Amino acid sequence: MGFLALYFILSFLILGIGLYPLLSELYPGEEQLSVANRLVIYWVSADLLVRFFIQTLPVMDIRPLLILPVHKGKAIHYLLLKSLFSLFNLFPLLVVVPFAVYCAVEGNYGPGSMLAWSMCMLCLVMGVNYLNFLLKKKFAGDIKTLLPFILVAIVLSVLEHLQVFEISIFLGKMLDVLVARPYMVVIPVLLPVFLYLWNYAALRKRFYLDASLESKAGQVNTSDMGWVRKFGDIAPFLQLDLKLIWRNKRPKSTVWLSLFFLAYGLMFYPNPTYSDMPAWYVFVGIFISGAFMINFGQFIPSWDSPYYGMMMSQNIPLKKYLASKAGLMAFSVVVLYLLSLPYAYFGWDIVVLNTACALYNIGVNIPVLLFAGAYNKKRVDLEKSPFLNYQGTGAAQFIVVLPLLIFPLLVWYLCYKFISFDAASSVLALMGIAGIMGRDFLMTAIGDLYRKRKYIAINGFKEKES
Repeated sequence: MGFLALYFILSFLILGIGLYPLLSELYPGEEQLSVANRLVIYWVSADLLVRFFIQTLPVMDIRPLLILPVHKGKAIHYLLLKSLFSLFNLFPLLVVVPFAVYCAVEGNYGPGSMLAWSMCMLCLVMGVNYLNFLLKKKFAGDIKTLLPFILVAIVLSVLEHLQVFEISIFLGKMLDVLVARPYMVVIPVLLPVFLYLWNYAALRKRFYLDASLESKAGQVNTSDMGWVRKFGDIAPFLQLDLKLIWRNKRPKSTVWLSLFFLAYGLMFYPNPTYSDMPAWYVFVGIFISGAFMINFGQFIPSWDSPYYGMMMSQNIPLKKYLASKAGLMAFSVVVLYLLSLPYAYFGWDIVVLNTACALYNIGVNIPVLLFAGAYNKKRVDLEKSPFLNYQGTGAAQFIVVLPLLIFPLLVWYLCYKFISFDAASSVLALMGIAGIMGRDFLMTAIGDLYRKRKYIAINGFKEKES
């Protein structure tokens, strides 16, 4: 994490130093500051989007404070001010400050004007910080409540693209006025103040012990899924997995994500840029048919962490336990592959490559995910919201990306470069078929690994993340 922080600090600092000459090259004959002002809306939108999905808000256990002579307002102020000390607030300033200095020196802007402009940018950063605080508290638990806001953003984007209402130019002109009249900086200062007070009022309403004790009534859906019994010895485990997905938000979200990522190919196939880089189509093919496989498989056996110790105390054949997971993931690959067949519109080569990728997913990537699962030892709470929830994520989830996505891409590209497209796709498919034929041997070997690391996993699943 320290390395990543240093990397992004240097990246944003280099961007801030090089932004003025970069805008001079991209927009010749225009004032660099005016161009930057028009682009501010895109920066703010991207910043808010990244924060919403990645930034972790500061948390506080209020229960000990409620029995102490600590004023509620003081605790809330501490929590809100603590959120300002985040790298997400530092990164934009690493761009703003060098660019402002460049404009003052090279662009003949007065120090007062650039100071006011920098203060405005700082206010926008703080405003995005507190707006993200509100959005996460209100919408992170249920993504469906965000749909009206997403619809508004899409409408504004379309109007911007059609040049009916260009919000970027409107905001750019307002910032140009601010540069010409620095005393108007008092107006953007009101934005973070307003959002701060809004957050304060929202948190104060929830600052009592009973807030966490409110009960929710809901309709209970039951299903015994008796039709699963026809699958023989793996039926009990398969039935358990299907009930787990059906009844819990987080595993159920993997199904919806898989259907959502079926449209992933629309980002690549119609784009002529990637026609000269067909290796990227391997990445797309693996991802389209393997979306559920990847999202579900990378948390095996963490999905069963609440009762994993009980399962391991029974006389349960681990090979059959793993076979049920593999069967469920293989079925998902087949379904998603069939749903992706309309991509034949972009050419039969796409269908051939997607077929090879689907076979590779079944024969190679599923055993790889099960093998990586032996090193999972972080608990997953099935009752928590699936949205923005990184619980259970460890080193294994990041390392497994290499053999899942990078290795087949390299193998296909080398064969394509030195032989042909058909040969490269055939090699990928044959690797998958070989994995399917050797499934029994692979399941036995992986089952032995799970057995060796059984107690490590049990001890890890007993630990609850704070």
